[in-house]
Order: sequence, then structure tokens, then C-alpha cells
Amino acid sequence: MTDRITRLNTTQSDFDSALAQLLAWDDSVDHQVNESVRHILHEVKTRGDAAVLEFTAKFDRLDVGSMAELEMDKSRLQAALDRIPQDQREGLEKAAERIRDYHERQNQQSWQYQDEDGTVLGQKVTPLDRAGLYVPGGKAAYPSSVLMNAIPAKVAGVSEVIMVVPTPDGVVNDMVLAAAAIAGVDRVFTIGGAQAVAALAYGTDTVPSVDKIVGPGNIFVATAKREVFGVVGIDMIAGPSEILVICDGKTDPDWIAMDLFSQAEHDEQAQSILVSPDADFLDAVEASINKLLPTMEREEIIRTSMLGRGALIQVADLKEAAEVSNRIAPEHLELSVEDPQAMLNDIRHAGAIFMGRHTAEALGDYCAGPNHVLPTSGTARFSSPLGVYDFQKRSSLIGFTAQGADRMGRVASVLARGEGLTAHARSAEYRINE
Repeated sequence: MTDRITRLNTTQSDFDSALAQLLAWDDSVDHQVNESVRHILHEVKTRGDAAVLEFTAKFDRLDVGSMAELEMDKSRLQAALDRIPQDQREGLEKAAERIRDYHERQNQQSWQYQDEDGTVLGQKVTPLDRAGLYVPGGKAAYPSSVLMNAIPAKVAGVSEVIMVVPTPDGVVNDMVLAAAAIAGVDRVFTIGGAQAVAALAYGTDTVPSVDKIVGPGNIFVATAKREVFGVVGIDMIAGPSEILVICDGKTDPDWIAMDLFSQAEHDEQAQSILVSPDADFLDAVEASINKLLPTMEREEIIRTSMLGRGALIQVADLKEAAEVSNRIAPEHLELSVEDPQAMLNDIRHAGAIFMGRHTAEALGDYCAGPNHVLPTSGTARFSSPLGVYDFQKRSSLIGFTAQGADRMGRVASVLARGEGLTAHARSAEYRINE
């Protein structure tokens, strides 16, 4: 690269402002996108299937006579699974097995206990009835996203997973359909964009309404998900992909350069940052970047990402590296150091933590087992990866005995009258033994 990647050092006087500027990302939605999405949502909400058919013809160039033609029979999914090359099938099946095994460990059970009065208290864990999974279609095909979103839903006990996937010009991706077969997706509609989100949120005569919508999509899909939140749950509003690598300077610089590329190739807004106390190592990685970049198929995207939002940051030591990482709260954090376990206590904010020199972030994207749907744009400060718990809800259980109602009714009476809510107080007082 003729231009240089941003270099920062924690000793420079303007480090805080320089870091803030590097991390700044404008997620404000274009006014026209907003207007377009709201129009589509309103049309589908009020006109149902007819509107979905019109928008599918307009945006996906798929002109069909009825919604029935946009639903894909389960036999098509199985046929795709049987048709793909054997190595792809084995790869999907192995990844699915690991994802399922990991997420089964997240499953939460209902629980109850009794206090001294015999009052029963507890929590009932219930899966959502129906989840909607958005999967990008056309050239951008992500079978891994199907596995990562559908399997936790099924492990949680969701009875019906509805997948929507656009098929522009009728182009269908067999790996996506095969992944749906493996993950146990129940119904598939070949619709996409804001109209698919609207159909899932509001329901039509053909597409059932869901309780939650998950899965990645373009700006129209993300905006639609933001708009329907509250009518349905959503997983998150995801920003550009991010990776932060902390390295002690002893990992092969080519490895680190390629790890940075692995996120930079997603799109021009993706962010790849290397943090190290070793200035010579930062130089070595930059040399590797310049050497390897011309060999990359997505060279221009990586170049734009690295120059616009990438950075090489020098710190005093690994302790300070952890502090910088916590300020960034990255989606993906690689601890490419001798003893990653020793660093864990210092890491507070990260979507996923990849431990050790041999743990490439790319393994987490496909087949490690943990979910690859992760909080971005600093939201790892308060958010978690997608998991089984996102497809379950919790209901509180409260069951008082006569003795408990008498004892706690006196407490409730005092508090309710203190708030001026006398109906609350009298409701509790009826159950007090005078």
C-alpha cells in the first residue's frame, strides 16, 4: 500500500481523541432509506400477500402468480442437501454438530423454591412459539448464518422456525438450502428485503407472524428490523464487522496480517485493529500486509477498510493492551499471546474471545461451536452473543399460602398506601388475618 495504516501510541497526547475518531461510525440511516422502508412496511401491513408479491417482482425481478410459488417445499431443502458436493455436506454437518453441542449447554431450566411460609417462588422458562430467520440471498450466500441462527432456536425449543431468503432472478443457493435442512428449519419463503421483515412481523395470509426476527441483512433489512422492534423482538442492529488482535510480538506476522484481512474483506466499513507493545512487530505486520494484500481476491475492499478504519496501536505492555481493548469493546478479540488464560481477568468487554496463537477468528465464524452473531460498535459493553437464551422467555412464578399472604400483605399495604394506591393496598389487606 502506498498510503499507511493509521499508527497510534498510547503515549501520544491526543491518543484518546485519536482513538475516538478511529472508532466513530455513523449508523444514522439515510432519510430516503427510512421513507422507503416505512412505505414498504405499511403496504405489507395493510395489503399483505399482494404487497409482498409486488415488491418481490419489483426488487427481486421474480414475477409469480401467487405466494404459494414463493414457499419452498421441504423436499427442495433435502434435495439441495443431497446435491451439494460431499465435502460441503460434511463441512456443514460437522459445523452443525459442534454448534448444537455448544448451545445445548446454554439451555436454561425452570426452577422453584419455597420460603418459610410455604410460599412458592420461581421462574418458568418457555421457548418462543415462532422465530423468523432472515438470510441474505443472491451472490451473498451465508449458509453458516443459517446454522448459527436456526440451531439455537431449535435447541431452545422453538416449535416453528420460518426462514426468508431472497432469490433475485430466481437464483437459489444450494448450500443455504442444505444448511436449512440440516438445522431443521420448518418453512422457507423466497422473499427478502423490508417486505420479508414486514411479512414476518405483521403476518400475511400466507406468511405467519413470528415472535422474534434474527439474521443479517442489508441497510433496508436492518432499518426494517429497527422499525418493527416492539411489534416483534429482534436480535440486534449490527454494525460493520470488527476484529481486535492483541499480540505479544511472537506470532508469525503473516498470520496476524491475514487475521486482520479476514474481517476487512467483509466490507469497506469493517474495522481491523492490532495492539502490541512491540513496535518492531507492528512494523513487521505492516510489511506482511503490504506483501499479502496484492494476493487477495477482495484486495480493494480490504485496502479501503484497512486505510480508512484499520490501525496499529502501540501500548506499554499487555495490561495496557487489555485496557485499550476494553475501551473499544470489540466484536472479535484475538489474544495472540503466550498465556491467553492469564489475560482473561483483564478483559471485560468483547463479543467473542479467541485464545492463543492457533485460534484464528475465522474458525469461530464457521465451526468452532459458539455463535458468530456478536455485538458490534462497542455494544459488547452491555450485549452478548446470540444464543439459546434469545429464543426463550422467563415468567416469574408467585404462589402465596394464607400465612404468607397475611405476613407479606401487611408489607404491601404499607408500601401501597405510601404510594397513594389504595386499591393495591385494600387488595392485599383483604387477605390479612385481623
